[in-house]
Amino acid sequence: MKQAEIAIIGGSGVYKSELLEDAELIEMDTPYGRLSAPIEVGTFMGKRTAFLSRHGPAHKYTAHMVNYRANIWALNEIGVKRVIGVGAVGSLKENYRPGDLCFPDQFIDFTKNRTYTFRNEGTSGHISMADPFCPHLREIFSSAANEQGITAHKDGTYICIEGPRFSTRAESRMFRQFADIIGMTLVPEITLAREMGMCYASVAMITDYDVWADKAVSLKEVLETMNQNVEKVRGLIGAVIPRISESREGCPCTEV
Repeated sequence: MKQAEIAIIGGSGVYKSELLEDAELIEMDTPYGRLSAPIEVGTFMGKRTAFLSRHGPAHKYTAHMVNYRANIWALNEIGVKRVIGVGAVGSLKENYRPGDLCFPDQFIDFTKNRTYTFRNEGTSGHISMADPFCPHLREIFSSAANEQGITAHKDGTYICIEGPRFSTRAESRMFRQFADIIGMTLVPEITLAREMGMCYASVAMITDYDVWADKAVSLKEVLETMNQNVEKVRGLIGAVIPRISESREGCPCTEV
């Protein structure tokens, strides 16, 4: 059932694609339960593209409640080979500023109670995660951001925490020794995608400094920054999708 080859998974603030033409909604049952939301499938500049809201309508599912396995299984079922995961993050470094974007190249998993694999029932096999993000997609995003004058970090380490609570100050100070940005949704989404042989790139929208910084941040400021980032990201994805090659020859993500 090949209906799309590229998928956008929208996170906080990105609940609709607003890019796709002739879009239709696909609902399906999965071996892992319900999807976060129906998958929107349509065409963007000649490329069949899918959009899935990670948190569902009206942010129904917080990060620790998202059914990541159902979402990734369904995208694979409709033929998706490249996944663009969009999400809001906090900054752990002074130079990763609110309003910036980041295309991380590494992650640290600090989640605690999620289902991380499709290979639980008698299926052996390990996948390499030394370089978890697709280098080709990251390069395309970095080039497009530079062309559009968007302040973006072409690499960085994302530490993923369980949520839904935010970090303590002590945790945040510890995390910043090892990572650049912090969020709640990357894992296990990326690992499940890689198990399926998909390319995965993260577009991390930095909304605020985490609590290591003695800077009071209001919810209003966070929402304003997020809204600005969402507009940047839509324009950026619109520039990136036409540049994605149909061929994945030579891409390390195909080596499962």
